[in-house]
Amino acid sequence: MARQTVAIIGPHSSVTAHVITNIANELQVPLLSFSALDPTLSSLQFPFFIRTCHSDLFQMTAIADLIDYYGWKDVIAVYPDDDNGRNGIGALGDKLAERRCKISYKAALSPQASMEEITNVLVQVALAESRVIVVHGNTLLGPQVFTVAKNLGMMGTGYVWIATAFLSALLDINYPPSPDSMDEIQGVLTPRIYTPDSQRRRSFVSRWKNLTSGNTANVKLGLSFLPLFAYDTVYVLARALDAFFKEGNQITFSTDSKLSSIHGNNLNLEALKIFNEGNMLRSNIYEVNMVGVSGPFKFTSDRNLANPAYEIINVIGTGTRRIGYWSNYSGLSVVPPETLYSKPVNLARKNQKLFPVIWPGNTDERPRGWVFPNNGRLLKIGVPRGVSYQEFVSQIKGTDMFEGFCIDVFLAAVNLLPYAVPYRFISYGDGKNNPSMTELVRLITTGEFDGAVGDIAITTERTRMVDFTQPYIESGLVVVAPVGKAESHALAFLAPFTPKMWCVTAVFFILVGAVVWILEHRVNDEFRGPPKKQVVTILWFSFSTMFFSHRENTVSTLGRAVLIIWLFVVLIINSSYTASLTSILTVQQLYYSIKGIESLVNSKEPIGYTQGSFAKNYLVQEIHIEESRLVPLTTPEDIARALRNGPKNGGVAAYIDERAYTDIFLSSRCDFTVVGQEFTRNGWGFAFPRDSPLAVDMSTAILQMIDSGDLQRIHDKWLLSSACLSQGAKLEVERLQLKSFWGLYAICGLACLLALFMYLIQILKQYHKHYSKEPESPDGQNVGSSRSSRLKTFLSFADEREETVKSRSKRRKMERISYRTTEGSSSIDSNKGYASRRSEYASEVL
Repeated sequence: MARQTVAIIGPHSSVTAHVITNIANELQVPLLSFSALDPTLSSLQFPFFIRTCHSDLFQMTAIADLIDYYGWKDVIAVYPDDDNGRNGIGALGDKLAERRCKISYKAALSPQASMEEITNVLVQVALAESRVIVVHGNTLLGPQVFTVAKNLGMMGTGYVWIATAFLSALLDINYPPSPDSMDEIQGVLTPRIYTPDSQRRRSFVSRWKNLTSGNTANVKLGLSFLPLFAYDTVYVLARALDAFFKEGNQITFSTDSKLSSIHGNNLNLEALKIFNEGNMLRSNIYEVNMVGVSGPFKFTSDRNLANPAYEIINVIGTGTRRIGYWSNYSGLSVVPPETLYSKPVNLARKNQKLFPVIWPGNTDERPRGWVFPNNGRLLKIGVPRGVSYQEFVSQIKGTDMFEGFCIDVFLAAVNLLPYAVPYRFISYGDGKNNPSMTELVRLITTGEFDGAVGDIAITTERTRMVDFTQPYIESGLVVVAPVGKAESHALAFLAPFTPKMWCVTAVFFILVGAVVWILEHRVNDEFRGPPKKQVVTILWFSFSTMFFSHRENTVSTLGRAVLIIWLFVVLIINSSYTASLTSILTVQQLYYSIKGIESLVNSKEPIGYTQGSFAKNYLVQEIHIEESRLVPLTTPEDIARALRNGPKNGGVAAYIDERAYTDIFLSSRCDFTVVGQEFTRNGWGFAFPRDSPLAVDMSTAILQMIDSGDLQRIHDKWLLSSACLSQGAKLEVERLQLKSFWGLYAICGLACLLALFMYLIQILKQYHKHYSKEPESPDGQNVGSSRSSRLKTFLSFADEREETVKSRSKRRKMERISYRTTEGSSSIDSNKGYASRRSEYASEVL
């Protein structure tokens, strides 16, 4: 570098690169490296560091996607404690966190670790819970880790080993590898930087083989990704220098005043010079866009190589097998990345796919990825010791054992797990008051408990702290209120309908009767007569249809259509009235005007709740009920006493609790009932620490119990009740309102209007037909020429029987025909007389 350097290629190690990069920045000399893959060596911190290979950040993203693809959550990282190892594992931890996974244990090794140190570290790894192990090493330390793991029996069934790209590079360099070395890494997964096939690459491989084999070669050397990117690095620099000189630039250097002031050392730092045109050469390097032996070679706007991609390799037998690809464009896929670049980006989880894997232990079944720590420690399971509803969970007196519905469900689920779960129950609570379930859940986050089993509702606040299993019982909040037999009264028959419903129904009875009368008046004698009789007929016909006892027959088509629709409406109204009246006369009535949570919110009455339940926080924080109205109650006896006393005698108007509790409470107390609907949708589950694999496996076991019916049998054993639940507590019946029947009334009303419209058109046509030509009056004016007279004529016409109108019309027609015949005969006789008189006159003249 003291010889006026314009560019540097290397170094091989990321550790060395951290040192040299600072010097390159000071001298403004581009530093190109194809092997320093530490993700913290960024162009932001080190502007003159140019990475000509893919950063380990992309490799760690590929490994994180691989772990997430198989559903593992906890990972153990084994790595050398140097810049490259720490920073690479740091990047892996960040990418895992984005997928809700984590590194649960970091097993750091010294860069020159001995076999004894590696053994001690891997023994600690074997005692940990996770069985997914990521080895981020180098070609020297990595093989030693696998050798020790093989000796410790850690390469068998149940383990998952993922090695970073050092292993795939080592396999490529030592190809074909020795059988002994392959035996130590059976089932291991490792990414390999993907370089697409091309004529340039095939030519380079051919020349590489010629150089590294035969008598002229000192050692046999396989081809990994490093020689490919090293070759392209030199080629990129050559292209950049060529463009640099074609632009007319010159190479000049200047002295660094900071280095010139340093004396008294043998590093000869004052001989270093600043490359004045370093920024221009760096820009030329980033602008290179070519196709090299490693594939398309160009830089993106963030100064990384475009389109990073990896092959996912599975070590099997004496070789390897590719199970798929990864790229930051398409994620995991079995299709080569370059074929997907022309398609839209699609990183959806359902599109991620890999071929089957042969795992350590020569099995194709995906390992679970974790076991219970092999350190003899039992899981501490917290169990609430309450005083209410012992059917769910209770401690057996004089022992440390528990029983109840929740305990039996937990034991049955544990027995379905494919592995043993060492645990012991620890009671939580003083046995005199109901403990806070939220506080019990919080103790899991502090490590005091490894889980919690009991009647623990799954709420939003609690899910922020722990993971719950699949709910094993549904239990939302409900309102319980006291009830009693309803007292009948003289006007009880009016109760089924609201006043508005009665009024509208009466109006429609009269309206339909009037419409039928109009449609039948001209053609049906039963709807004719004096006005008083016609009014009585309308009223009688209307209200007799309620009992289907009307005697008048309808003869017109329109009248029959309206009557059919109306009779259907009457049938629905009668059925609804009968059912509602029956319910009202036999129903139990609420002592207070509590019909659900809405009426409770609007009232000022005291409300009871079970001590320790989440109901209090929910009512105060979510529904905004004043805390002063809430009364804590402990035992079912206290709850029943408070409800019977009522708010006037120091009790409560209603009691709010979870449905599972109220079912037990109401099973032997028939003077109470649930009013309204459940206003929350909760369930009970077992609580475990966040990201605990046990929560997932226990959920699967609970689902198996649901499918097999075991959960229902446990429910029937502890919670099956007779008495009031089997009878079904009756609630106050709501009065029938107009909104329940407006559709029927709308249909009937439209039918009446349509029938009247068609009838009016029919009458007008008849009127026009029969009164289009009227005889003239003596004074020459038409009869009914004025509007009033024409209206009177029309109303008179509409009131007449249709047969009368037709017969009169027919008679008038005959009269007109007769009149015209008579008039013609008179004219003929007149002509004959005139001719006779003329003849006589002529005779006289003669």
